[in-house]
Amino acid sequence: MTTKQDRIESMLLELTSLPTAAGKEQRVQAFLDRWLASRKKSLRFKRDAAGNLLIMPRTRSRKAPILITAHLDHPGFVVRSIEDGVVEMEFRGGVLDPYFDDARIELFDEADRRSTAVITELDSKAQPFKLAKARLVTSSGTLQPGDVGRWSLGKPVVSRGRLRTNACDDLAAAAAALVAFDAIRRRKGTEHVGLLFTVAEEIGFIGAIDAAKSGFIPKAARLICLENSRSFAESPIGGGAIVRVGDRMSIFDQALTNRISDLCLAESTRDPSFLWQRKLMPGGACEATAFGTYGYQSTCLCLPLGNYHNMSEIDEVRAGKRPAKVKREEIAMSDFDSLVRMLVLVASRLDERAATPRSRLDALHAGRKHVLQG
Repeated sequence: MTTKQDRIESMLLELTSLPTAAGKEQRVQAFLDRWLASRKKSLRFKRDAAGNLLIMPRTRSRKAPILITAHLDHPGFVVRSIEDGVVEMEFRGGVLDPYFDDARIELFDEADRRSTAVITELDSKAQPFKLAKARLVTSSGTLQPGDVGRWSLGKPVVSRGRLRTNACDDLAAAAAALVAFDAIRRRKGTEHVGLLFTVAEEIGFIGAIDAAKSGFIPKAARLICLENSRSFAESPIGGGAIVRVGDRMSIFDQALTNRISDLCLAESTRDPSFLWQRKLMPGGACEATAFGTYGYQSTCLCLPLGNYHNMSEIDEVRAGKRPAKVKREEIAMSDFDSLVRMLVLVASRLDERAATPRSRLDALHAGRKHVLQG
């Protein structure tokens, strides 16, 4: 018998193994369209000119929207030309140069016919994207400019409590948003909670900035941006999903971040099996920074990620202590479950009346002062 967990893992494996790149998210968009098709009676949706997708319940609410947000791209190759068995490609995203050396890649035409190639040259100073050339090893004969490529990696699996796959960032977070939203939309009082899926995050928050500047999303919306962020010793994989305080560019909205932290702390006090973390996560930049810059109340929840952007042993490679090797990204399934639970908690309780930061400090001050004077 297929269990709910089996279905979640199957969906995760499917979604995170779809070829995608900035501006070339059509396979993930098609996945979302199929997901929406079975829920069209209860949901409404729209796309903007950039390709961002906004999903809301059909039942409308006067409350300020809460938008759970994830991006649909991952660092990848986009074909520019094919000539005499050599493919020239843009690389859209952030990966260190040594990882391109003699790396094997796979390329997909519009019908998902696969070709394989080996990188032979890299122009890392080309603008606006690095340019790579690769020699075809096997060819479908149908590759065209605009087709998508990615690193050639092992088969995606869930094993020993970990998901190892092509693109956790950010498709595992998108999967968590879908799983959580199926639970959220069945709860009364959550009609103001929706999903926002953005495009081209990996090349400078293109989709998020377009959505903010165009008014595609209401100015009163609270953005809960989801990410997969590089794990460090102080933010371990398996330690629970993370309330991300900020990134390498900014600190996120204080009131929103603290309110979510309070909810998580209360939940973990009530149920010690609920694991979560609160960290800065300065290893990259997040859409919460982009939305905050344009005046939106925004913060981030993230999954601690191994092999960030498919780069293994990044620090050792940078130091010249280890050869560069691309690998599958990985997350803990327990962290995925923690993120889903966190999202349901936030959607259900974010707007409940809560003690103000000042009232909490006043109470703490009064208690300590009493002890000193007693």
